[in-house]
Amino acid sequence: MRSRLLAALTTVTLALAGALTVAPAPASAALAVPDIPLAGVKAHLTQLQSIATANGGNRAHGRPGYLASANYVKGRLDAAGFTTTLQSFTYNGATGYNVIADWPGGNANDVLMIGAHLDSVTAGPGINDNGSGSAAILETALEVSRQALQPSKHLRFAWWGAEELGLRGSQYYVTNLAATERAKIKGYLNFDMVGSPNAGYFIYDGDNSDGVGSGPGPAGSAELERVLQDYFTSIGVPTRGTDFDGRSDYGPFISQGIPAGGTFTGAEGVKSSAQAQLWGGTAGQAFDPCYHRSCDTTANISDTALDRNADAIAYAVWTIATAVPPTVVWSDDFETDRGWTTVTGTATSGLWERGDPEATTSSGAKQLGTTVSGVNDLVTGRLAGASAGDHDVDGGLTSIQSPPITLPAGAPKLSFSWYLAHGSNSSSADYLRVKVVGSTTGTVFQQLGAASDRDGAWAVATVDVSAFAGQSVRVLVEAADASTASLVEAGVDDVKILL
Repeated sequence: MRSRLLAALTTVTLALAGALTVAPAPASAALAVPDIPLAGVKAHLTQLQSIATANGGNRAHGRPGYLASANYVKGRLDAAGFTTTLQSFTYNGATGYNVIADWPGGNANDVLMIGAHLDSVTAGPGINDNGSGSAAILETALEVSRQALQPSKHLRFAWWGAEELGLRGSQYYVTNLAATERAKIKGYLNFDMVGSPNAGYFIYDGDNSDGVGSGPGPAGSAELERVLQDYFTSIGVPTRGTDFDGRSDYGPFISQGIPAGGTFTGAEGVKSSAQAQLWGGTAGQAFDPCYHRSCDTTANISDTALDRNADAIAYAVWTIATAVPPTVVWSDDFETDRGWTTVTGTATSGLWERGDPEATTSSGAKQLGTTVSGVNDLVTGRLAGASAGDHDVDGGLTSIQSPPITLPAGAPKLSFSWYLAHGSNSSSADYLRVKVVGSTTGTVFQQLGAASDRDGAWAVATVDVSAFAGQSVRVLVEAADASTASLVEAGVDDVKILL
């Protein structure tokens, strides 16, 4: 497993929104990625079970079992060299607590947070929900200490109170942070239920590739999703997306535009036959038959799922926190004219242009009136018109290309922000494509339409263009309405060449 993990690490080439960057980790950091000991995680679960047993059978908000749980976590972190805070808040007339733990060092303006809720419901001890996530991130934090990790990002771990009563602890934390402090948090990873006995392997759908539910997370969420996917791919475990439905503590973070991600092994939902074929387990039964019940004890855990998810947490922490931001060797934020030119196509409206876009809506946002930076971007027909379809792409293909760019030798990457929006009258014949044109032409990015409504939301793509290293190239951006009269809008911003 170690060799596959190292191979996966060296292929991670992602750029998140803001300052947080996921890039290939240096070899020394890659070799240090730990295998989190399952025995250590389960020892924490045993302690949480003992605390619940000694305190009326639960660890719920306002009950003595919760404060004892918070003190246990805080004590282990204090001894490991973290700077910890027991943050109190009041809900329903009772005092609740968040445990916040900062690891010394790293860029204080570039914070990666890792969180899990620590409380249970009143009905039971809450060992899978959510002792499992709490124990897994605690053991990961202790491994950070054991390895004396020196991350480039600042690491902050959190154990939230009163999640079961409506995300009260995490909401209190995020709301009461000064805006300048919130802006320093460049990514949040959430782990709520990671040892379900009839487990599935779900990852928060940061890019909305599933096309269902609440849409994508804030820009950068797709990259967090991909890091976790890379880990499970490295161990041969397939994953599926789970929607950003706001049921757990990432909710207050994404409401503030902070990228989020995480894993989930299932709650009261019933495992389908297809899911049982994919992951094993029992079709027709809940992923966690003891969800919110008194039987959610240490017997209600899949060791395999818990072990895999604990290692996935460590993989994400080491990969992201030790990443060295790449060097930007060329960039265009479209605030000035750098010489992009349109290419003759078949589209009769919605041609690519550089400008200040006007927002349009049709069953949700279609053309975004906000850019990633500044006031201008590349957009398909920047005007809104009287209706959403007035200036969208119609009649086929529209293309625009960059001025010549000399790519450096080595392993350059092309990074850009993008969105493709369409109505339910779209199909896979519609698309957004990015090509690199040098001595040969290669498609390096493609997003196809579909017969479903897709709202516009900025995402970040980073692709390997090392096949063109040392050449003078142009970046060619294409959008097409090749379905019959479908509503198609697209945008591109902040194009960069990274090394």
